[in-house]
Amino acid sequence: MSVSPSSSAQAARENVARQLRDLRKNAGLTVTELASECGWHHAKTSRIENARTPPSPTDIRLWCRATGAVDQVPDLIAASQYAESLYREWRRRVRTGLAKLQDSYVELYRSTELLRMYSPVLVPGLLQTEGYAKALLSMNARFLEVPDDGAEAAAARLERSQVIHEPGHRYVFVIEEAVLSYRLGDADAMAAQLGYLLTAGALPQVSFGIIPAGTHERALWPQETFDVHDDTLVSVELLSAEVNVTQPSEIALYVRAFEKLRNMAVYGADARALIVKAIEALH
Repeated sequence: MSVSPSSSAQAARENVARQLRDLRKNAGLTVTELASECGWHHAKTSRIENARTPPSPTDIRLWCRATGAVDQVPDLIAASQYAESLYREWRRRVRTGLAKLQDSYVELYRSTELLRMYSPVLVPGLLQTEGYAKALLSMNARFLEVPDDGAEAAAARLERSQVIHEPGHRYVFVIEEAVLSYRLGDADAMAAQLGYLLTAGALPQVSFGIIPAGTHERALWPQETFDVHDDTLVSVELLSAEVNVTQPSEIALYVRAFEKLRNMAVYGADARALIVKAIEALH
C-alpha cells in the first residue's frame, strides 16, 4: 500500500471549503447568489466549495461579508493559509532563487530533537558538501527555470548545516547505496562529498546507515525522500512540491516505514566500506 502524503493538505483544504459552504447555506444563498454578491462567476464558488481552488484572503473577506459572518474572517484566513502551507510548490517558493529557501529550514531543525531522514537518490542536505550542493542546486534552478544562484544557495546550505553540531539534537540518516554512485559535479566534488560522509558518520550525535544495493528480500521498497521531525511532522519531497504531513495516522505510517528502512541498513565499518568502494570507483 502506498503512502498518500498529500492527504493532510487536502483534508485541511476541504475543512476550509466545508466551513465556507456552511456559511453560504446558513445565509440562505445559492451558489449563483453568493457569486453575484462577491462579484465573480458562479463556477468560482463551486471550485472553492469543492476544494479545487484555494480561496485568497480577499475571497474569504468577500464571502464572509456576503454571508454576514465578518467575525469569522481571521480564523478562516488563518486556516486557509495553514492548509496551503502543507503543500508548497517548489517553483513558487524559489521564484527569486534558492538561497533564501535554505534559511527557512533553520528554525525547524533547531526545534527538532530527533530528526530522521531517508533519501533514495541524494545525500541528505545536512550532510552535503559545497561542491555537491552547488551542482545539485544549480541543476534544480535550471530545471525549475528560476534564477541560478547555486553558489550562494550552496553556501547558505552549508551555513544551515552547522545546526548538526549544536547540542540537544539527534540525527538518524538512512540512504540507499545508489546515492553513492549518482555523481553530482565533477569527480573531485563527488570524492569530497563521499569523503565527508566518512567523517559525518562518525559524529556522536549522528547515526548514518546505508541500505546495500544487494539487499535480499527487502522489507520495504525504496520510498520518496522524507524527513520525520520528532513525531509531529513529516516533510516529503516530491518533484513539484514539498508536502508537510501532520495527521498522526500518516506520521505513524512514515515512522513505521523509516524503521523498516533503518533496519535494512548497515552502519559503522560496513557503511564505511561501501563509501570507500564508491570513492575508488571514481578513479
